[in-house]
Amino acid sequence: MHPLSEYDSTIKEIASYTAKDHDFSHTALKSVKLALLDAMGCALLANQFKACSKLLGPIVKGTIVPKGSRVIGTKYVLDPVNAAFQNGLLIRWLDYNDTFLAKEWGHPSDNLGALLSLSDFISRSPKRKAAPTVLDLLKAMVKAYEIQGVLALETSYNRVGFDHIALVKVASSALSAFLFGLDESQIAATVSQAFIDVGSLRTYRHAPNTGSRKSWAAGDATSKGVFLAYLVSKGEMGYPKALSSHKFGLSDVLFNGKPITLGRPLGSYIAENILFKVSFPAEFHAQTAVECAIKLHPKIKNRFHDIEKIEIQTQESANRIINKPGPFHNPADRDHSLQYMVAVGLAKGSLLADDYEDEAERNEPLFLELIKKMKVYENKKFSEEYLDPELRSIANSIKITFKSETNPIEEHLDFPLGHKSRREESVPFILNKFKKNTASFYSKNKTGIILDLFEEEEELFRMPVSKFMEYFIH
Repeated sequence: MHPLSEYDSTIKEIASYTAKDHDFSHTALKSVKLALLDAMGCALLANQFKACSKLLGPIVKGTIVPKGSRVIGTKYVLDPVNAAFQNGLLIRWLDYNDTFLAKEWGHPSDNLGALLSLSDFISRSPKRKAAPTVLDLLKAMVKAYEIQGVLALETSYNRVGFDHIALVKVASSALSAFLFGLDESQIAATVSQAFIDVGSLRTYRHAPNTGSRKSWAAGDATSKGVFLAYLVSKGEMGYPKALSSHKFGLSDVLFNGKPITLGRPLGSYIAENILFKVSFPAEFHAQTAVECAIKLHPKIKNRFHDIEKIEIQTQESANRIINKPGPFHNPADRDHSLQYMVAVGLAKGSLLADDYEDEAERNEPLFLELIKKMKVYENKKFSEEYLDPELRSIANSIKITFKSETNPIEEHLDFPLGHKSRREESVPFILNKFKKNTASFYSKNKTGIILDLFEEEEELFRMPVSKFMEYFIH
């Protein structure tokens, strides 16, 4: 095993941060507790979609792993690598979990696939002296969020055609190594393996190839983090210059020699600034656009025939990745179309996961009629404020012009519900979202028990993760 001193500085910083205990702020822990609650609700809702649930279960039918990891909302007990994949895909499936946006973007609760599954497995191991508690899980979440998000501040994988799940793999590998009880140099070895793995091409997120892989790609990444940590726990070596090696290091291969750096010192910045998807499952660059559309709905619901054009101003990132007027081949195509999401909001005054299904488009011709009237533009000010670390806005505006002589109407929002600047306003809505998602899956009585679980914070924090998971198995 290579000594820690030989590793690239970014890998060393990640390993050092991961290995240490930190006194995280109450704000950070409160934020990830809310994110855990939200992610579990997203997973329960996703369980009810056949395209998702068909991917669950053991590869060999009937297999149950003694003292293994549980899969949310099911009876399955699997090895922690496979469980991480399945818990990860459940949390991510509906594009409804939390988000962080920078030069790269992503969904930090994607890492819960690894953190939950491995903590559950370790908690149930008779060889483990101290079972990981929910508080341990929350601290691991803060670290995973920080690693993924801070790496996203200065380096854009999407611009070179690679998917943001590369950063999920790095964060999940670091925290999986930590949960396995590995030392700092072993954590570095695991992280180097993850960087060498890079990630997937973004092919499956963009027309004409948009497909359901984008809903399980994070599960794939987080489970690979567990697997890499497992290999290192068995003595597998690391690669100290995974980032900086001439010609074959990640820096040269993808970024023309630009170093892979951390955008700020590692602490709890990401957890404190995380974005929650509160009201509807929509790609986050479109959240304010959908809010605007829903606000406009009452003003236009009797005037659809009179609309001449719909102008949407957005940020550069949204213009590049979700400016997609169709045609739409599947739900994954629709939930990454700015136009489709806005059209549903304008037509219905709401946006639900079911609205992305093929039947929804077939049954409501108004969606496509509205899309034909749309033009999407980048607003430079929106783009600048999107990258401003003091603002982190996700601005959109919608202007509707009518055929008649009436004045156009317009809505503009800089910060969506779920943004740090609207966090207190958001909390009741996030709790209601969780209650609604849980009640759609469990009985009223069990839903009440689970809600009470999150209210009793001290008891929750002391609870072993294995016991916590028992509340969410079928």
